[in-house]
Amino acid sequence: MGDYSKATLRKALLEVFEESEILEDEPMSLYTTFEIGGMTDFMVEPTSARQIVQAIEAARKADSPYWVLGCGSNVLVSDAGLRGLVIHLGERFSAIEVDGVRITAQAGATNKAIANIALENSLAGYEFASGIPGSVGGAAFMNAGAYEEEFKGVATNVTCLDSSLNVLELTNEEAQWGYRSSRMAREGLIVLSVSIELHKGKQTDIAAKMADLKDRRESKQPLEHPSAGSTFKRPVGYFAGKLIDDAGMRGHRCGGACVSTKHAGFVVNDLNATARDVCRVIEDVQGAVEEQFGVKLEPEVRMIGFEFGDEPPAHDCKVHGHRH
Repeated sequence: MGDYSKATLRKALLEVFEESEILEDEPMSLYTTFEIGGMTDFMVEPTSARQIVQAIEAARKADSPYWVLGCGSNVLVSDAGLRGLVIHLGERFSAIEVDGVRITAQAGATNKAIANIALENSLAGYEFASGIPGSVGGAAFMNAGAYEEEFKGVATNVTCLDSSLNVLELTNEEAQWGYRSSRMAREGLIVLSVSIELHKGKQTDIAAKMADLKDRRESKQPLEHPSAGSTFKRPVGYFAGKLIDDAGMRGHRCGGACVSTKHAGFVVNDLNATARDVCRVIEDVQGAVEEQFGVKLEPEVRMIGFEFGDEPPAHDCKVHGHRH
């Protein structure tokens, strides 16, 4: 990517998109649930699979890096931002169709929107995902789960783009879902749409389950602060939050980021944190847990853009809070 220039990329994008459709120097903090991240050179919001392909072709023509982003709910973007192009799959790529007990949705559709459509059509089985703050594309990519249920339990097909920009239709088995993993993630496939199969149920029962899960989530998770959800994957035989708590790291702070005092499994942005602040907290937590219990915590959050530069070290870390 040594020959990349903004002028070259802008010219390539203008061959596909109207000038008004190309966002320049857009702050990524507006597109991630952490509300953190520097600016990207350019952003486009495609309305079709064809436009996604054209955007990628434009980036490649300009020898530019490019990134595909959904709701940004499991992402930490560097304070240095993202060079090149961000292809944002959001509201403009979020159509949802219902056919009997099957729902097909474009990658930008939110889990909440799909759950509400399922409720309207008396379809049960997606209640677990109703509070997961992300897109269905992201849910497929990482096999999102909550309350002992996972995306792979309802998905039937995933439509993707491979690195050669060919469209692949994957069955549930071919998607190779595992715990917070998938073939799409391992091979860098771009999720275009997903089909899920639910079952008929009573609207009152579906609504009651969604409300119950919402109450449970609000009572236990620090939804009042920006975050990327659970920060670490669950280590085999343990719960990440308990390990972090037992290591005395609840409330541990670096600058504007800290381990939540409400749920130690979450690193939150409660004081205008930088990405560097978050990284420092994650590193400190990993070190403390490994030192005390010999367990290596693996971040669930995807960190992007750090190869383009990092910010100065965060403020000195301080522990605010105590073990409960």
